Amino acid sequence: MEVNIAKKPDTILNVEGDIGQCIPLIIDSPHSGTQYPLDFKHQADFSKLRQAEDTYVDELYKYVADIGGAFLEAKFPRSYIDANRSETDFSTEDLIDNDISFNEIKFTPTIKSELGIGLIWSRIPPNGEPLYPQKLKLNEVLNRIDHYHRPYHQTLSRIMNNTHKKFGRFYHINAHSMQNNASAMSTQLKGTKRPDFVIGDRDGQSCKLEFRNIIVKYLESLNYSVAINDPYKGVELVSAYSNPNLEKHSIQIEVNRRLYMNEETREKNEGFDILKKNITGLLETIKEWLNKSER
Repeated sequence: MEVNIAKKPDTILNVEGDIGQCIPLIIDSPHSGTQYPLDFKHQADFSKLRQAEDTYVDELYKYVADIGGAFLEAKFPRSYIDANRSETDFSTEDLIDNDISFNEIKFTPTIKSELGIGLIWSRIPPNGEPLYPQKLKLNEVLNRIDHYHRPYHQTLSRIMNNTHKKFGRFYHINAHSMQNNASAMSTQLKGTKRPDFVIGDRDGQSCKLEFRNIIVKYLESLNYSVAINDPYKGVELVSAYSNPNLEKHSIQIEVNRRLYMNEETREKNEGFDILKKNITGLLETIKEWLNKSER
């Protein structure tokens, strides 16, 4: 895997399958980016900073484009700016500027910002040391929002709107990976062991139950341990665009990193090919279900 830390990415996004899309399935991977912008002036040990990446999740899921769905991935890292947060999820306490009166965004930090993992991370995984030697300037934050965060959301929204217009519905999977054990930056007790998969649908609010059940049943048939909405219910990219009453269905899938890679070195382990094969099977199963439900 190429990890670039020396320049602004040539492209901040990768989109596949949206042209000629033939099933209403969309998958996005907002956290698998490994192109680190030059202006990312962090003080973190790089091996620790990479703990924030959902490394290889793009490789696990982009097969969706081969079967007629659409795929979107961020090329920039989540620790620089997190596309799976609201653009308001930032605390002004993390700014060096005293006067933010010209800012058009009304920042409203959530518990994620308090933990240091909001829109723009302020702490280093996994133990939560300060990420920057000094606080950021407002113009730095706004630049990241304008040139990274908003383009990601605008692109995903466009894909969703086009899919809904063409098919009258969309089914969206927000794809992630998780640490095997909760870190100090988690809402869980540090050290808590995670299952193989966590499926999040905002407690049943972001998609029809049948969509969730198709995914859970398939994974459990392969003897994976699966939790639902604990500890991950789905965040911004699941909540912002879903509306089951309008046939706009979103769900989040978190896969345990121990299944496919070494969490310290970020190298694939012997389980990667098995997991990729099984996720390919999941996507094929969803496609079959979508085709049947269309009849």
